[in-house]
Amino acid sequence: MSPLPALNLFYEEPDPDRWLPFDRYPRKIVRALVRGPAQPRGTMRAFLNLVAGLDRIGVRHRFNDYRRLRSAEHDELVCLFGKPHVLEKIPAQAPILFGTSIYSHPADDPELPRRRHIRRVLVPSAWVQRMFAEVWPDIVSVWPVGIDTGLWTPAPDRRRDIDVLIYDKIVWQREHYERALLEPLRGELSRRGLQVATLRYGHYSEEELLALSKQVRVMVFFSRHETQGIAAQQMLAAGVPLFAWDEGGFWQDPKYFPLQVRFQPVTSVPYWDDRCGVKFHGSADLLDRFDEMWRGVETERFAPREMILENFTLERRAQEYVDLVRTYG
Repeated sequence: MSPLPALNLFYEEPDPDRWLPFDRYPRKIVRALVRGPAQPRGTMRAFLNLVAGLDRIGVRHRFNDYRRLRSAEHDELVCLFGKPHVLEKIPAQAPILFGTSIYSHPADDPELPRRRHIRRVLVPSAWVQRMFAEVWPDIVSVWPVGIDTGLWTPAPDRRRDIDVLIYDKIVWQREHYERALLEPLRGELSRRGLQVATLRYGHYSEEELLALSKQVRVMVFFSRHETQGIAAQQMLAAGVPLFAWDEGGFWQDPKYFPLQVRFQPVTSVPYWDDRCGVKFHGSADLLDRFDEMWRGVETERFAPREMILENFTLERRAQEYVDLVRTYG
């Protein structure tokens, strides 16, 4: 097999002007002073993990080399990762491997594959592929990113002095789900005398989650649906099993549902097997399933890291990305 040319990677976080032209620059400085460095969540974390995986398997890459792209007369593949605003900077004739972490839904731009030279669209999991294929048939493939299993590693059991971490990513219908799920669970944890910590999505640093991964015995994962669930997989890699809310049903992003998009079923844990923990559907089975979960924790029934090592190392996922480049480049 011939050596692979350096990959042309393009990625930027969206940061539009808000009130005045060019006010994104002083706002960025103020944010850094007030909040500290930007936290690598979601799309940024996925891109950084791809790059780390490519480095580990020795695949060369360029990053945001727009000048070369504009000046060279060639048809090399553009690996466009992240939100679609970067498309505006890519020459119209360039072939593109688009994804992951792109449009929330292709309804935002249904004509894209006819307007641009899109070789393939990548999404993180099978349910997202089915949803996107309803608008963009025959061009969508599944590719999830890897997890840094050298960083996210299990700690000795003697260091785990927190029984339960509640990971709270309840965004929509929050008051309803607080009454139906959070309050009954907290009552049960208190009744059992368990030590509990809580993280609210969007209000913690990755360093905090990493520290807690060495301290907790189980994580309760409250998320309506996930395209991949990187934070959940990081905890699995650290040997922390999940008690995962998996209600299924419709994709409920209120920007689209129910008037523009009605797609089902979704899941909060698109990558899962019995080694990972226990899932529950909702308030009706919450307490019974937690009892099963806790018995499994106390008997050391779960082995979540094994699932991650088999499927989600940085090296394996980067190699599969390279295979896609070879196929569609």
